[in-house]
Amino acid sequence: MPLTIYNTLSRQKEVFKPLREGVVGMYVCGPTVYGHSHIGHAKSYVSFDVIVRYLRFIGYTVTYVQNITDVGHLLGDTNEGEDRLLRQGRLEHKHPMEIAELYTRSYFEDMDALEVKRPDISPRATGHIIEQIEIVKALLQKGYAYEVNGSVYFDVSKDKNYGKLSGRSTEESESGTRIEVKSEKKHPNDFALWKFAEPEHIMRWPSPWGVGFPGWHVECSAMSMKYLGDSFDIHGGGMDNQFPHHECEIAQSECATGKPFVRYWIHNNLVTVNGQKMSKSLGNVILLKDAFKQYSPLVVRFFILQSHYRSTLDFTPDALGGAAKGLEKLHNAARNVRLELKKTEQGASPSNGGIIDIAGYRNSMMSAMDDDFNTAQVIALLFDFSRDVNTLIAGGGVSHGILQQINQIYSEIGGKVIGIIPDDIEVAGAASGGDEAGLVDFLLELRAEVRQQKLWSLSDKIRDGLGKLGIVVEDKKEGSSWRRIR
Repeated sequence: MPLTIYNTLSRQKEVFKPLREGVVGMYVCGPTVYGHSHIGHAKSYVSFDVIVRYLRFIGYTVTYVQNITDVGHLLGDTNEGEDRLLRQGRLEHKHPMEIAELYTRSYFEDMDALEVKRPDISPRATGHIIEQIEIVKALLQKGYAYEVNGSVYFDVSKDKNYGKLSGRSTEESESGTRIEVKSEKKHPNDFALWKFAEPEHIMRWPSPWGVGFPGWHVECSAMSMKYLGDSFDIHGGGMDNQFPHHECEIAQSECATGKPFVRYWIHNNLVTVNGQKMSKSLGNVILLKDAFKQYSPLVVRFFILQSHYRSTLDFTPDALGGAAKGLEKLHNAARNVRLELKKTEQGASPSNGGIIDIAGYRNSMMSAMDDDFNTAQVIALLFDFSRDVNTLIAGGGVSHGILQQINQIYSEIGGKVIGIIPDDIEVAGAASGGDEAGLVDFLLELRAEVRQQKLWSLSDKIRDGLGKLGIVVEDKKEGSSWRRIR
């Protein structure tokens, strides 16, 4: 089955065909770094992380660009308010660039915890002012923009294709305008390419139109085209960026270059909290750093991937608790396979065991990923697979070769592709796991002696004490093993 992607531009699934065979250029709108990342950021960047992982897994060479917005993203639905970093700097009594540095580091810290692979290129808007000015100059020269009082605006009436991504006509957009139109703009939907900087605006640069700063939309056009070319394969972002941000990107890019901008537009859906839209005004924004205090980042990642990237994700404590239990079941199955592998490596000679359709499961999982990156279906198949694997191992006599094939599913599909089953869970319960592992193994040896003496209360005390430290002890016929759960 060929890889198909739902293209927001065509509003249908399309077979994926990159501009250059075997090579993919992909750009995703990164965060505006004026605060700590929240669960909505996780939904977006975990989703696109899996897309990049899968493209590479099936053989594509991917150049993944994800920007950092550190200037020009203004407050308000129409992007006409105050610069977000400037405002945050005033609130925290810091320079806006200090705000950018602080929250950029915080963002990558949270993404690293979620096992989100770093982009190949992470350009900053402030580092690409020259490229943005050149786009504005081209649009002015071609008659798609106009300058007023040191600011430059894109004239949407000159672009007959404006609205093709969102499906919103200029008239519909004008009727939804929430603030009074600035008199210097010709039309309500005209958007800023370059803004005149008032004296108090700290982030400012010289330009042919005076001292100012770039508009938010032109930043992404400049950075994406600088590293991926005037036309490239995939542009991603949250559904809330479809209009006006991505619509404006298309308009200014295609009018400036005369070429198609992006072939496939991918948008992830949004996060709700207990059924309500997540927003600062409702006070229900869940910061990742707070979520990580209660749940492992891997549980948060698993929770996100249990739903399709185009589906709404509802964040509730019960849902996260269920995700934690579900992930532990998958980890236990993978751990059991890896422990059995160690036994067969050490000379055990099992007879032929039962039968499991390993190839069938793998093909089904790959088909699910080929169907617009359906991670929810992949995880459902992993649960079915793990059930059959546990039954197979419980029956005994599984050959080393079969165990290797089973482990490959966990390592490749569960690990490399969707990133929820790390390779290092196999060391849990093994004596070679470092100082902690050696200490836990020593305690289990003492507990085994205690159990032989039928000192059950002392045996339970050792087990419960390890449990409080996040170590679960499992008693089996062949002896006790352990695993860390946090």
